[in-house]
Amino acid sequence: MSDNKPAAKRTGFHPHKKPFQKQGQGQTPAAPKADHTLGLSETEYRAKLEAEHPGLNVRQCAAKLLNAVVAKNTSLDGLTDAHHGHPQYMELDDRDRSLVRAILGTALRNRNTIETALCKLLDRPLPANATALQQLLHVGAAQILYLDVPDHAAVDLAVTSANIDPRNRKYASLVNAVLRRLTRNKERAIELKISNGPDWYIESLTKTYGQKQAEAILAMQAYEPSIDLTVKSNPAEWAAKLGGTLLPNGSVRLGSFEGALTALEGFAEGEWWVQDAAASLPATLLGDIKGKRVADLCAAPGGKTAQLIMAGAKVTAFDINKNRLKRLKSNLDRLQLDAELIATNILDYQTDELFDAILLDAPCSSTGTVRRHPDVLWTKTPDDIVRLAQVQAKLLRHAISLVKPDGIIVFSNCSLNREEGEDMAQAILAEGVLKAEPFKPEELKGMEQLITDQGFLRSTPADLPHDEPKMAGLDGFFAARFRRQS
Repeated sequence: MSDNKPAAKRTGFHPHKKPFQKQGQGQTPAAPKADHTLGLSETEYRAKLEAEHPGLNVRQCAAKLLNAVVAKNTSLDGLTDAHHGHPQYMELDDRDRSLVRAILGTALRNRNTIETALCKLLDRPLPANATALQQLLHVGAAQILYLDVPDHAAVDLAVTSANIDPRNRKYASLVNAVLRRLTRNKERAIELKISNGPDWYIESLTKTYGQKQAEAILAMQAYEPSIDLTVKSNPAEWAAKLGGTLLPNGSVRLGSFEGALTALEGFAEGEWWVQDAAASLPATLLGDIKGKRVADLCAAPGGKTAQLIMAGAKVTAFDINKNRLKRLKSNLDRLQLDAELIATNILDYQTDELFDAILLDAPCSSTGTVRRHPDVLWTKTPDDIVRLAQVQAKLLRHAISLVKPDGIIVFSNCSLNREEGEDMAQAILAEGVLKAEPFKPEELKGMEQLITDQGFLRSTPADLPHDEPKMAGLDGFFAARFRRQS
């Protein structure tokens, strides 16, 4: 959809025109026809090139997956799942998978900048159906501009990728020329003042947060964030053990580390779990829940469930997806924690035994997690925001029927959009069944600035500043607390 194309006024081309359109310049000559396969069959030619060019399969995989994200709105998490990912991705070893993810994350975080830089080097638009070629160029440009890959290797592998694909073979000389020119102009390209995101998203941020804050959020989205941990106990001690930083809410923010996360001290023993600091806040805002029956309505993967258990609650965790619930159980088993688990569509669930409190971390557009999931902006549209806000309102209304009169509901999600946060909460309050229970500064010590004038919680990637961008920021989160009146 056009809403997922880079912004016209910021990139110098119009999303409804052909990719890479550049006006007022001459024609790029077509590549000369030749017997590029050297008399070999396509299969033999492919095998020959792959053997002669180590890393070629990585670049091919990255281009294919990038096309699936931007052209087919496919989730990057699904494509790169360690057990059920794209077949081409699954054929790679761990090191090559890591490089694919790095290329994709970089290409998506800087998509508009890369698009603009390439536009300046193209004399005429590519054919409208040349999406595979477009992504091949983006993969090459991401390595040249942002990754620690030798320029000659990035160019060579891009040209070879073009030659190996019958659809792109005739453009191999164009790929070579454009990317070589980019290597000579990389500093100028990196310095382009481009906002990376589709128009609808940038306009929404500006309308909601103002120009200055919106620019700060967009700037932070260019950086992959550090990993935050929630620990069972002694967060200061674990911060010291793991070489991390203790955040005001008790989360431990990791710096750089070698090896797998699962190899770090305390993982196998179940002493901590991965959870963004902002994501850890809603579960702490239900009040004193020790000994109380608490429902976690959209529970997987279980970080918030674990928090509720650690706070002493008797927890029932719900999720519509059985596989996600299995993952939640596996996570709880590692943490040596236990909860009642129910796989169901919560909208179909009824009970006579009402809960004392409910946590509803609702499905959303996830625009607050773009630093971790850069595909979100290119797989979501404004229509998705509207639809998801309606789903959230429906879930919240049903949650009312599951909590005792005078019981507490904390609603949260990881969206930066008002439609899924402040606007939806105000609309529910206007119905008169719930009343607001504003968050208090003493409940968010060190993070009091996240409390809005309405008493809601609102975090963004521009919060929690730090001299090193990777160590700064929070996921974008919204939370509101309600009390059932009758």
